[in-house]
Amino acid sequence: MVFKKKDAFLETLYDIASNVYEASKFFNKFKIESLDSVHKFADEMKTFEHKGDDYIHDLIRALNKAFITSIEREDILNLAVKLDDVLDGMEACASRFFMYDITKADHFMVKFAENIEASSFQMLKALELLRERKLLPIREYSIKINELESIGDELLRDSIRTLFQTNDDAIKIIKYKEIYEIMESISDSCEDVADTLETIIMRNS
Repeated sequence: MVFKKKDAFLETLYDIASNVYEASKFFNKFKIESLDSVHKFADEMKTFEHKGDDYIHDLIRALNKAFITSIEREDILNLAVKLDDVLDGMEACASRFFMYDITKADHFMVKFAENIEASSFQMLKALELLRERKLLPIREYSIKINELESIGDELLRDSIRTLFQTNDDAIKIIKYKEIYEIMESISDSCEDVADTLETIIMRNS
């Protein structure tokens, strides 16, 4: 029986994806009910973001010391940064809830959060395959991420249209529109991860 040696860089990429997924579950499941809960929500997302930053810093230090890597250095770093962009987007969104004193997520925000968690799960499954160096099966998850990004686009169109149709409070419109756009941009960041994975597949298959 042959045992493959674990690759430190692929393991770290998986750890980053795992942290993103755990953050997305919290982001989706946390119930905002009061100003105190919004504060807790923003603080916890900041904790996830700090953990992600630590992974990125560790990865960069290791890349600087490594002579040979299993896949291109550029691809390792690019994938890590794209994963981190997803996390940064969730943290930015949580901070807007706190800044704007929004104490209840509306229907569209809930749908966006569900979509983000679903995309993060697909990314985690893809990174699990990358960790095992099973490249071609990753395409299945890349396709699903792209499909979820399209759902995010539709949600943005529907949410902004409904916002303008049902509100005449200009301040609320500004706040909610910004949050919708940030949440949709997280789906775009997930798609960037999928595109980076496709590049890795193409270069290494």
